[in-house]
Amino acid sequence: MTIREFKMPDVGEGLTEAEILKWFVQPGDTVTDGQVVCEVETAKAAVELPIPFDGVVHALLFEEGTTVDVGQVIISVQTGPSGEAAAAEVPTTVTATAPAPAQVEEPAVAARQPVLVGYGVSQASTKRRPRKAAGDVATQNGTAAPAVVPAQPVAAATQNGTAAPAAAGAARALAKPPVRKLAKDLGIDLATVVPTGDGGVVTREDVHAAAAAAIVPQVAAPVVAAPAPVQAPAEVPAEVPAQAAPAATGRETRIPVKGVRKVTAQAMVGSAFTAPHVTEFITFDVTRTMKLVQELKEDPDLAGLRINPLLLIAKAVLVAIRRNPDVNASWDEAAQEIVLKHYVNLGIAAATPRGLIVPNIKDAHAKTLRELSESLSGLVATARDGKTSPADMQNGTLTLTNVGVFGVDTGTPILNPGESAILAVGAIKLQPWVHKGKVKPRQVTTLALSFDHRLIDGELGSRFLADIAAVLEHPRRLVTWA
Repeated sequence: MTIREFKMPDVGEGLTEAEILKWFVQPGDTVTDGQVVCEVETAKAAVELPIPFDGVVHALLFEEGTTVDVGQVIISVQTGPSGEAAAAEVPTTVTATAPAPAQVEEPAVAARQPVLVGYGVSQASTKRRPRKAAGDVATQNGTAAPAVVPAQPVAAATQNGTAAPAAAGAARALAKPPVRKLAKDLGIDLATVVPTGDGGVVTREDVHAAAAAAIVPQVAAPVVAAPAPVQAPAEVPAEVPAQAAPAATGRETRIPVKGVRKVTAQAMVGSAFTAPHVTEFITFDVTRTMKLVQELKEDPDLAGLRINPLLLIAKAVLVAIRRNPDVNASWDEAAQEIVLKHYVNLGIAAATPRGLIVPNIKDAHAKTLRELSESLSGLVATARDGKTSPADMQNGTLTLTNVGVFGVDTGTPILNPGESAILAVGAIKLQPWVHKGKVKPRQVTTLALSFDHRLIDGELGSRFLADIAAVLEHPRRLVTWA
């Protein structure tokens, strides 16, 4: 009988961690090569992970809702001839802080099975040799006694707000790169953190505990009750399940920021302070476009397609790009060059339960109206189901965001990083408008175009926005300008 371990893979883009959203198997279940065992959420998308071998689930090493570093073992599977017979003896689920089962042994190096991007980078064990502590018990009968792990958290070891010093003669603290980065971001010296991980490795929880201990003494004003532990907003302890409600204490509620919301926040900050944004607005009459939408809905040749104003706005943007190709570009900071794109990957901002994502329609410039409608419908449906892949959100060139669905007239959108422009579509409302010399009720909307002024100057940006409005004001230009 052999226990094989499946580690959290790098699912692309060099990501360092992922949150386990849902387990599809439990200890004792039989699994086969290629079977999906869990769904995880990275900083970009939700991804299903298949197991690369046959056997019986021995243990789940992490609970749902736990954020796990790439390379950590998340599930162990009993393989071999006796795998089926041992199903009844499988233990219950092991939590993230539980040690690995004693009978687990490293399997022989097998042929790599590339069932997932990044899987199988290394077949060697990543476990570290336990360090000797100053108070280790002398070896007996050739077997070293285990080192004593402090039972109290770091916060209990502090006095007067100062962390207890590291043991004399201790070597450089052991921690994985993501944990080191977390400690650096929180201003924590790893040498002062008491490790609780296997082999003396500092874990995320250890760093958070040290951060909490450093913050608590700074709380001003006397309190009647003991203060609640301070929780870093960007991480979630391993013991908190995915469905747990946000921590509410007194008059405040702390909501952990992770996954898509975390990476979106970082991207928007980077974009806002990297690309010089310029935003221009135009308000115009779209009555003719709204009539065309209704006619297309009734066209039997387009039966079954989702026809809406956003579809024609997307088509108008593509026509305007064809007339102003220089807007479709990106900035190469390293080479100090403008890269003109001869294709359009049109991004569509989509609000999902996990946060805002921007998948894009590949080669949208080459699609017919029917193909564009099918792509747009599929993109939105996939995003709402939380199944958008990282590849669907890469290499976008320009984005549409429809704030009008919320009744908003317009806004000043922030560029999706790496793109040249983003167009915000406002609500289409019946308003008094001068039409043919008379004030009449007309369908009116406002577009807002934000663009990178390194790539697009005011003249080009104004022409581009005016062309989009011209097409939507007189939709016959979808044919005459195409």
